[in-house]
Amino acid sequence: MELSILNQAGKETGKKVALNDAIFAIEPNDHAIYLDVKQFLANNRQGTAKAKQRSENAHSTRKLGRQKGGGGARPGDLKSPVRVGGGTIFGPVPRDYDFKLNKKVKRLARRSALSLRASQNEIIVLDNLTFEAPKTKALIEVLGHLKVADKKALIVLAQNDNNVFRSSTNLKKANVITAGELNTYSIMNANTVIFTEGALAAVESTLA
Repeated sequence: MELSILNQAGKETGKKVALNDAIFAIEPNDHAIYLDVKQFLANNRQGTAKAKQRSENAHSTRKLGRQKGGGGARPGDLKSPVRVGGGTIFGPVPRDYDFKLNKKVKRLARRSALSLRASQNEIIVLDNLTFEAPKTKALIEVLGHLKVADKKALIVLAQNDNNVFRSSTNLKKANVITAGELNTYSIMNANTVIFTEGALAAVESTLA
């Protein structure tokens, strides 16, 4: 697939770029995409949910009634899970949700996600994207020129540019990352993926 390279004004520069078929034209593997997105979301979970168990509850251990003759079950102390304010049975405890995923599967997932976006004509290539100062309005204008202002846009830069990143922080539908940070979740969560020419070359060298 061949795409025209655009400038920040949304106009064609006269240059074209051929997308690597091994990355942008494969048969998407839905299961690999699912696994990679699942791992990404799992790795972002804090895992700090905690409920007090019976032994951790700050109540007296005094037995509340006699063992027999009460007409019901044998009474325990206030820490008993069956009493109001008692401990929680099998409650959540801090844990790590991470799980292992092979590098080949992760690469396949990214190639599958990019191929899906390419097949739907949702990839744009810019010659460059730079601002003299952080300015949200400037980024909004660029997205408007590219006709993606009302869509979720993933902007992939060759290297970190603080002005571009800070220009996007107030935009809910714009996400700016570097080529090294490209992941399956970000690709699938966007309606359009915008690469700078340098970022596209970096991604192709990594995933080819």
